[in-house]
Amino acid sequence: MTLNPVSLPTDAIVSVRGVSKTYDGGFQALKNVTLDIRRGEIFALLGPNGAGKTTLISTICGMSNATEGTITADGFDTVRDYRQARATIGLVPQELHTDAFETVWATVSFSRGLFGKAPNPALIEQILRDLSLWDKKDNKIMTLSGGMKRRVLIAKALSHEPKILFLDEPSAGVDVELRHDMWRLVRQLREAGTTIILTTHYIEEAEDMADRIGVIRKGELIVVEDKNVLMRQLGRKELALSLPHPLTAVPEALAHWPLQLSADGLTLTYGFDTQKDDTGIAELLAALATQGIAYKDLRTSESSLEDIFVSLVHEQKAEA
Repeated sequence: MTLNPVSLPTDAIVSVRGVSKTYDGGFQALKNVTLDIRRGEIFALLGPNGAGKTTLISTICGMSNATEGTITADGFDTVRDYRQARATIGLVPQELHTDAFETVWATVSFSRGLFGKAPNPALIEQILRDLSLWDKKDNKIMTLSGGMKRRVLIAKALSHEPKILFLDEPSAGVDVELRHDMWRLVRQLREAGTTIILTTHYIEEAEDMADRIGVIRKGELIVVEDKNVLMRQLGRKELALSLPHPLTAVPEALAHWPLQLSADGLTLTYGFDTQKDDTGIAELLAALATQGIAYKDLRTSESSLEDIFVSLVHEQKAEA
């Protein structure tokens, strides 16, 4: 598998328009979802359990039909041009289901053939080597550990050289070594121009890997934004000042500052939006000095993507 870095165009390779999915009984798993996924990006889809992540992936991959709306993958309608659309997609599902009595080599090679691709032993070998599966190529799937079976699912998804790769909770229940191997391979694929869409409960992975973040809640996309913009717009910073002597209350002269005093009176905390100019800190320290308030230590902290995610998926916090 030769990986040559390419420039990353910004046009959409996956286009979802007004997609809803309602199951028998009236449960609406997706509600009017509209989304463009850019060619060559890593897009992280986040949401709590039952939010609709897997349903959306299954619908894009053509494994489930939308009740309303349209989806195209690399220009092909996923219903009208199903075979062409599906050939552009590789899917690594959550479930560890594969051919128990086949060897690793046979099942990965067979997956390539399912998409009408000519045999390419050199490519299959490279994929297996990249996933540390080469020494297991003649082993039957049933003899492998759970982590090794997860590697096989990834190899199968890559066997037909898809332009779009879906990873649905790929690191759930796997060891640290596989996670490192997998993310190294994901970065290589992205550098070669493959579009990666992943769902994960390890939000630090999304923060580290993704170019853009989408958050889905109760079947609705509530935010889609570049990761850095999201962190800047919805994140917060805090400055904590450790005082040598306790205060009984924040002086009236400092009342216009959003300061919080700890119960023991030994810590003052100043919270501010990450979009604001940090010169506010210098002004605050000068104001403290005029009130005769000294400090022995200060530290700053910043919201993580996990903090932002939690605030978005809980309705009361999101409304606040």
